[in-house]
Order: sequence, then structure tokens, then C-alpha cells
Amino acid sequence: MNLLVSSVQARFRAALLAVVVTFLASGFVYGSDLPDLGESSRAELSPQLERRIGESIMNQIRLREPSYVDDPEINDYLARIGRRLVEASDNPTGEFHFFAIRDNTVNAFAMFGGFIGINTGTILTAQSESELAGVMAHEVAHVTQNHLARQIAKEKQNTIPGLIAMAVGILAARSNTSVAAGAMTSVQAGMIQSQLAYSRDFEREADRMGYLSLERAGFDVRGMGDFFERLQKAGRLYENNAPVYLRSHPLTVERLSDMQNRAQDSPYRQVVSGLDFHLVRAKLKAQSGTPKEAVAEFEKLLLEKKYVSQAAVQYGLSYALMRARDVEGARRASENLLPLTESSSILAGLAAEISAASGDMVAAHGIYRKALQRFPQAKSLVYGYAESLYAAGAYPQALSFLEAQLQRDSSDFRLHGLQAKTFAATGKRLQQHRAQAEYYFFQGQLGQAIEQLQFAQKDTDGNFYEQSAVDARLRELRKLQMEEDKRKRDGG
Repeated sequence: MNLLVSSVQARFRAALLAVVVTFLASGFVYGSDLPDLGESSRAELSPQLERRIGESIMNQIRLREPSYVDDPEINDYLARIGRRLVEASDNPTGEFHFFAIRDNTVNAFAMFGGFIGINTGTILTAQSESELAGVMAHEVAHVTQNHLARQIAKEKQNTIPGLIAMAVGILAARSNTSVAAGAMTSVQAGMIQSQLAYSRDFEREADRMGYLSLERAGFDVRGMGDFFERLQKAGRLYENNAPVYLRSHPLTVERLSDMQNRAQDSPYRQVVSGLDFHLVRAKLKAQSGTPKEAVAEFEKLLLEKKYVSQAAVQYGLSYALMRARDVEGARRASENLLPLTESSSILAGLAAEISAASGDMVAAHGIYRKALQRFPQAKSLVYGYAESLYAAGAYPQALSFLEAQLQRDSSDFRLHGLQAKTFAATGKRLQQHRAQAEYYFFQGQLGQAIEQLQFAQKDTDGNFYEQSAVDARLRELRKLQMEEDKRKRDGG
């Protein structure tokens, strides 16, 4: 069966594969954080190594995968749903990261380290927020129950490199690229083929634990069964072109019956999908096709009154008009949405963007400040406000705001990038290179980060304390580089 349902999926799988091939080639897997392998050189992957692999794959996806959805509003929304589920799971303090992949197929997947991807096709196929949450709860359970590592470790004869190679084979879903072919020589192709799908026991466990999280988080527990039942029907209709999610998560009659029986045993509770669920779906639709086509589609929906949420359709029309650079049209289309900005960071962001595009930066800044008081964790508002301050030439205010945000999350590479851009506008070259170094570092680009700090050392516009901070950070990163070089030598 061909698992490559689209060129987007193929590129994405290859991106996953390429980064871990680099791990294998560099000897990274023999780092000091690994368990003692003993004479047999066989061991399971440590949690630390799993996280490092996951972070590196995620960095590659952000940097090189065009299907990665670099949209803070969409990823903010997935993170909010994900946080609710994680907090209701048996590992409420676990570290997770949720992101979207632009692909119309129905799929979701969990990677090492709590990184969970959701195809946009899954978001658009779900008919309620609880259905989407059901899929995400299932993937969260795969992580909390450590299924990927447990599955690849079942073959006891594998060494650490072999385990990683098998993990990549699973994640890459038998990509036919030359990179994939080269990597798969380290493990038997038949072994990878047999491991592509989670075992039935793992699937049942993910169903059970996901169901509990869904219930504790306050979602409609029927959502999980309803979504999977619809996927099963689609699989029957299209046979060899069944939804890709079912290929890596085999759905049996027994599993579906278990989901439905659990739901029937629970007291009925009506759960209404949040407004942002409809807004995110509208945004994804408004981003497809040409701006003109998107505008026409939403105008038709409003005219024919074919919608579940009128606010979402009006938002979609306004967003599509912004794509078409019709700012005044977007403002008119969104007038009825203004009272709802207090209940949605997405609508507040749209109102601010329209004001900024209209040249009213004072109004835009006011909307951002008010919205951030209500939604302080909304990265889309944080980035939007910083960008609007930069566009208005309010550089001191922008730098002050960015510094405060970095105090909350010093690992946010996008904030460091905005800081570097703003320092550049003020002519502060040392600070520009220093911030740019952090931008590269938190994307896993250690060499580029060191290079930026070397540039900063050569600049003379910093005071003694700023120069000292650059020198100290450069020593720290060079030490990390030496440790990586040592791992490569030891592994080679």
C-alpha cells in the first residue's frame, strides 16, 4: 500500500528523516545523557535524547518544510486545546508542543519529546471542537504512554542507532526519497513496514487514556467515537485510498465499539464548540485558493446563509478581503464582529490588523494592549503588537515590550528575531547581533549563533557590560560546540 498520499506528505516525511540521519552520521546518539549501554550496546532511548531528537526535528520542520503552518493564531488555538488535554492527562506537567501541517488529508502524529502535528485536513473534517479534541487526546496519550519508544524498543537486538533509525522509518512512513533509502539501509525494510502502524494494544491504550483526558477536560466524550466512525466509513468508500490516519492508527470494530460503549455509559452533557474553533476553520478556508476565490466563497455562504457560525463566515470574508488588499471592505465586513473581540484573541488580532492597515496605529496599539490584558499567552497578539510598534517607528517602546516578553519566555526565537530587527533600526549593532545569535540558537543553528556573537565582539557601540555579556555567551556556546564535536569524534 502506498503511504505517500501527496507530495506535501512526502516532503514532510523526508524532513523528519533527514534530521535523524544527521544524528546517526554525527554520532550524536552517544551523548553523555544516554544510559549505560553495557557490553551489549543495547538500551532504550532516554527521555533526554527523545526530547533532543524531537526538538531537532521540529527545528528542521520550521526551517525547511513548506507545509508547516507558520501561523501563530492557528498554532495558538491548537496549543490551548492541547493544554486542556495535557492538564487532564496522567502527566499534567508534561512538556508538549502542538503545530499544524498544511495538508488536506486527515492525519495527526506524535513525535519524540511531546511534539504533536495535526493536518489542517483534520481540523476541517472535524464537525465539532470535541471531535478535534478527541483526535488530539489520542495523540497525547501516545506520548504520555511512551508508545513510540516502547514500540521501536520491542526488537531487543537493536542498538541505539538502530532504534533511532527505526523511529525515523516509522515517522517517515516509508518515504521513497533517496535520503530515506540511504537511511533505511541501517534497518531491515520489512521491519519498518511491520512497525508503521501502532499495535492494537497501544491503540486501545491511547483510546482509553485519551477518553479519560477528554472527559476530564470538559469535552463531549462522544466526539472521539463520532470522528473515528466517520473515518471508518470513508475508508470503506475509498478502499485503497483510505484516510492516511487509519493506516498508521488501524481502527478495528472492537476499538470503535469500545469508544461508543464508553460514551453511552457516560451521562449526556451538551458541549458547544468554542467560537475560535469556527474561526480557525474559516481562516484555513480563507487561506486557500486565490484571494478573489476566497472572497466569492464567503460572500456566497453569507448570501445563502449556509453556515454554523455567522461570525466565523464574516471573519472569513474579512480575512479574505485583507488578502485581496481591500482594507476598507475588510473593515465593513468585520463591523458586526467588534463586540466579540473581547471573547476571542483571533477577532481582536483582526481588528488591530485592519486598524494598522488603515493607517490608524494609535487604534491598533490600543486594541493590542487591551487584548493582551485578556489573552496574555496569545503569541499572535504578542508578535502583532511588536510588529505594529516597529512599523510605527516606536522602537524604544517595542524594545521594552519585547524585553518584558522575553522575561516570560527566553526561548522564543521569534521574539529574539523581532528584537534583532528593532535593534538594527536603532543602529545598535552589538545588540542586533546578540539578539540574532539567540534567534539562531533557539532554532538549533549553533554555528550561525556563534558567528553572530563574533560579529558582536567586533562592534564598538556597546558598553562594558554589554560587551562582557557577549563574551560570556560566546564562551558558553563554544563550549557546547566543543561538546558536540567530541560526540561526533566518539561516535565516528
